[in-house]
Amino acid sequence: MIRTAGILKLVALVTAFFLAVFLTFQLLEINMDFKLGNMMSKSVTGNLVTKPVRHKCGLLKSCPNAHFAFKIVSGAASVVGPRMCLEDKIVMSGVKNNVGRGINIALVDGKTGQTTNTAFFDMWAGDVAPFVKFLKDIKEGTIVMMASFDDAATKLNDEARTLIAELGSSVISSMGFRDNWIFVGGKGIKTKSPFEQVTQEV
Repeated sequence: MIRTAGILKLVALVTAFFLAVFLTFQLLEINMDFKLGNMMSKSVTGNLVTKPVRHKCGLLKSCPNAHFAFKIVSGAASVVGPRMCLEDKIVMSGVKNNVGRGINIALVDGKTGQTTNTAFFDMWAGDVAPFVKFLKDIKEGTIVMMASFDDAATKLNDEARTLIAELGSSVISSMGFRDNWIFVGGKGIKTKSPFEQVTQEV
């Protein structure tokens, strides 16, 4: 009986430790990529010490000239909020305290690359009308970055889905409850955006 209680305490302690480490890394927005090549931050060739090349927003390669570097990570369930990086600057994240349940959106000037607005709209318990108004007010030539957090689909009506599709989305019409979704499009885009991913809730 005492031995079983000791084992349970040890399991609880180890679980609490790993949870604390995970949350610390999430709060500090450190990318926990434990590939052997990434764990070695320096490579030594003879007496020469070189550092690996770092690209904007932690991308694997640099963007071509006249392009903006960006990286979007959707929220994880209802625990970890989404994160948006543009030109090596965090635009939205849990640490910046500007993300929330539903659809998180950042507007970017298509000419300057400057963020002009950020907002989030609760699509579970909120009203879709303010979101529809926000979408209608987007100016021509604006780049639109979106990421889901928890549930982004329950309150989406046909009008909101059509407005997002007009920004270049291909999957918004079929997005469902708690699907993980990221998207980059633009007001006035003439084709479907190649920058969209969805992982459907099972």
